[in-house]
Amino acid sequence: MANFSKSNAPEFSVEVYQNEYLPEGGREVSAIVTVASTGGGTTGGMPLPAATPAGAQFGSGSPDAGVVIMVDCSGSMDYPPTKMRNARDATAAAIETVRDGVAFAVVAGTHVAREVYPGGGRLAVADATTRTEAKEALRKLSAGGGTAIGTWLRLADKLLGSAEVAIRHGILLTDGRNEHESPEDLRAALDACAGRFTCDARGVGTDWEVKEVTGIASALLGTADIVADPAGLAADFTQMMETAMGKEVADVALRLWTPQGSTIKFVKQVAPTVEELTERRSEAGPRAGDYPTGSWGDESRDYHVCVEVPPASVGQEMLAARVSLILPRSDGSAQTLSQGLIRAVWTDDMAASTRINAQVAHYTGQAELAQVIQQGLEDRKAGDMDGATAKLGRAVQLASASGNADTAKLLSKVVDVVDAASGTVRLKAKVAEADEMTLETRSTKTVRVKK
Repeated sequence: MANFSKSNAPEFSVEVYQNEYLPEGGREVSAIVTVASTGGGTTGGMPLPAATPAGAQFGSGSPDAGVVIMVDCSGSMDYPPTKMRNARDATAAAIETVRDGVAFAVVAGTHVAREVYPGGGRLAVADATTRTEAKEALRKLSAGGGTAIGTWLRLADKLLGSAEVAIRHGILLTDGRNEHESPEDLRAALDACAGRFTCDARGVGTDWEVKEVTGIASALLGTADIVADPAGLAADFTQMMETAMGKEVADVALRLWTPQGSTIKFVKQVAPTVEELTERRSEAGPRAGDYPTGSWGDESRDYHVCVEVPPASVGQEMLAARVSLILPRSDGSAQTLSQGLIRAVWTDDMAASTRINAQVAHYTGQAELAQVIQQGLEDRKAGDMDGATAKLGRAVQLASASGNADTAKLLSKVVDVVDAASGTVRLKAKVAEADEMTLETRSTKTVRVKK
């Protein structure tokens, strides 16, 4: 296991958890890859050394980050009138959290996108003066018009692209459905912005579409959540901005190399949330592909990698895949931050070849948990109560067995649990819309394996 360690830079490590033993003729190898980034320091805003990778940003005073806050200002934000006020207060709280030297802007989103601050197609550099000016500009925000989120994202991309910053981040707030552009227009905007900046998305109240908000966050490698009560926006925005300010390295990719005859079946992030990455592969030379992971601060994430290998006889072993963390350099080359190996060994020991690695088993269950919640809620909306009961019952069983207490609590607001261990439940006759939307929005949140 190699590490990326440069003074003041975060140190990356890769650990692989798997059962490498396969029965004779066995072809499928599963592994959990844990990636950790620790120990980023500060340089007090000093210029980066010439050898620094293009995606890196060091230090709490460095201006090498940009953030754009997109605030829904459509007509529905006036119902109730406190919603718009809460959104203004939350944006002001987020601006207060932007550290000195970071470039930032505020966009008002309706059926068109409009620069609120600083204007002129650029970003402002945060200091006491610009933060005060930005908060002053927020007072002019008022509700009126429709919702076309693709236009907000395209303006954010243009503004972030106007500054020479390595870390580009967006925060998006909406309270309604994206009714003033087609789903194709939003998809095209997401495709255009993917890989250019990360974005956290929040739905406030209960009149927005869960799949729209989670789809935005997923495409742009950010987080999604519900803020059912607008009064909670300021705390949520502050926390989101604090997390964004902690990011120190952007554009890190998980590179998987496989030998001749082996192929990658799937790659998914499984902690802290489930995120499908298989279709996001970009080719990176012979038999290698890169999967995007976005920006990193001090954090750890888990990925489930499944490799199909050519069948072999007992006693043979092979390297099934090599996992590397890659950071692009400004000259077009790439730096390897850390590496791990996924192995395959064929054996006639039945106990060895049928043992499922604890990490793999846990995260397979967490991915199924996310899936059955979403399917169960779909069935419930479609009026298939038997299907909904069966799937949400399975979800209760999985949440209970894995110790996912947060998800179990959210499920208990939608079903009455008769017996968690067997997954026996009854659908509640009445469910608050906010409770159902919260369960759907947070269905992909997972718990780590108990060590």
